[in-house]
Amino acid sequence: MSYPTWVRKTSVYLPDHLKRALTAHAARTRRSEAEVLRAAVEAEVATGPGAASLPPTQRPQPGRLVGVGVGPGDPDLVTVRALTALRRADRVLAPATAPDAVGRAEAIVREAAPDVRVERAPFVMHPDPVARAAAMDDIAASVAGHLDRGEEVAFITLGDPLTYSTFSALADGVRRRRPGTVVDVVPGIMAFQSLAARTETTLVDERQRLTIRTALDGDDLSGDLARDLSDPTRTVVLYKGGRQLPALAEAAAAAGRLDGAVAGELLGMTGERIGPLADLATGPAGYLATVILPATAGTAPHPHQLPRSQPARPEAAQPPRSQPAQPEAAQPEAAQPEGA
Repeated sequence: MSYPTWVRKTSVYLPDHLKRALTAHAARTRRSEAEVLRAAVEAEVATGPGAASLPPTQRPQPGRLVGVGVGPGDPDLVTVRALTALRRADRVLAPATAPDAVGRAEAIVREAAPDVRVERAPFVMHPDPVARAAAMDDIAASVAGHLDRGEEVAFITLGDPLTYSTFSALADGVRRRRPGTVVDVVPGIMAFQSLAARTETTLVDERQRLTIRTALDGDDLSGDLARDLSDPTRTVVLYKGGRQLPALAEAAAAAGRLDGAVAGELLGMTGERIGPLADLATGPAGYLATVILPATAGTAPHPHQLPRSQPARPEAAQPPRSQPAQPEAAQPEAAQPEGA
């Protein structure tokens, strides 16, 4: 005997922003909205507690902009939090020099999370700040449009989103258009941290200090950098100094800092070079070059530098028991503090 297959229909209320997000997600994945809803229900039933029970950082939030740092180049340096943010977002954007050019941040994500679809946001790399600002405003307008449609947008950057990154300018541009925009940041490992680990270079210890600065053309290497290097307790990290590697090596040598200085170019990428600054400074390097000039003072001495421990003094010999004790007046007077 056969039984009919019953289909129970259930009405689901969705607010307008979720309807817009559902429509956009269905179009991107080339599925019907019913298929998307069914997949969401199946996942909820199969896994128990759903997205509503997850902390806010692990569930999508319509209209949220997230800056995601993907590290210096090695895909295994992309953090778990970054992967979660990338897979959670409705749209993942990457900076690019042209619509058909794969940027370095996109290349990292392609290898670390091949399941994530990345779209490109072309940036104008122009020396004129007005032209750069106009291009950034166009990108901010595009991102604001995605957020208005109820999407969560993730914007990926090399290293960390808040250090020498385009994300800060993008977030400011979006906030000007959408003052109530929620902006989150997923920190990323930076190139100087990777370089220090690869070369076993201690960045700071004890009372030492760390300075991070650029070494672009036009930066005063003989003035500002010389002042930084004049403090032996200060470790100096230099970014964007590939063109000036020979000059940086000369400045380090003049300050007595060349010994122990290290440099890295294209860390974790094709064409990577890592080694002593003296070896890499025979000519200029690319834009993504990092230099570390370690501090030479301000740390605790190593164990081999500590004075050898002295043997304990033997206790003063006691007079034989048969010998009568000296009268108190004959005892030597105890040393007194000065002025007592």
